[in-house]
Amino acid sequence: MARQDKTIAMRLRMQGKTYSEIQKQMSGIPKSTLSAWLSSLVISDEARSTIAERTRTRSFEGLLKRNKRQTLLAVRRKKEIQNKAKSQIGGLTKQNVLLIGAALYWAEGYKRPKVKNGRELTNHPVFLTNADPALLNMLIRFLVELCGVDRNKIKMNVRIFQHLNEETVLNYWSETLNISRKNFQKTYLGISKSSMGKKPFNRLPYGVAQIRINSTDLFHKIMGWIEGLKMQAGETPD
Repeated sequence: MARQDKTIAMRLRMQGKTYSEIQKQMSGIPKSTLSAWLSSLVISDEARSTIAERTRTRSFEGLLKRNKRQTLLAVRRKKEIQNKAKSQIGGLTKQNVLLIGAALYWAEGYKRPKVKNGRELTNHPVFLTNADPALLNMLIRFLVELCGVDRNKIKMNVRIFQHLNEETVLNYWSETLNISRKNFQKTYLGISKSSMGKKPFNRLPYGVAQIRINSTDLFHKIMGWIEGLKMQAGETPD
């Protein structure tokens, strides 16, 4: 029986079959046995080329399977980490909202005093520009709940691009931020100089929205909160 198996294995090898293919076709004969039988077998260049090509193909397929498996594991791991982290946030206290709002304005809000003819003006609006609706909603929550701003006094400006429909964009921001359309002021067209080259316009399907509150007192209050954050970070306030 062994002699017959060896003969079959030699014939398959000469046809250009790989050890794995022969093993599968012959009901799992160990590769060590096949190696002992076939390592000294002289085969044609054509068969050798076929074996090499099949080996490369199987290696490539194995690599694809490993990559796919690793990708699936990475996606699963990402979800596990993110879900665990998300659950750690829980509810937000007023102090949490205060700190988040002040930090958001510190990072994204307009903070430089207005200057005209070399002199600082006494009126300073509060405004922040961003394209992330969740971030803007968090800022609005901060303004309404912690700063006592009347939602009806929040003004909006929107920057859109030529391929966008202005009406669609304004309706989106009005509904998403729960701000009346009558509070929307000027709509700008195009990309601002400060944003030029930083982010492709086609990644902003609803343009960029700006929240504005005309309150100098609130501006100075937020600047004070930011100074408090700086102290907590170990920075000496101005």
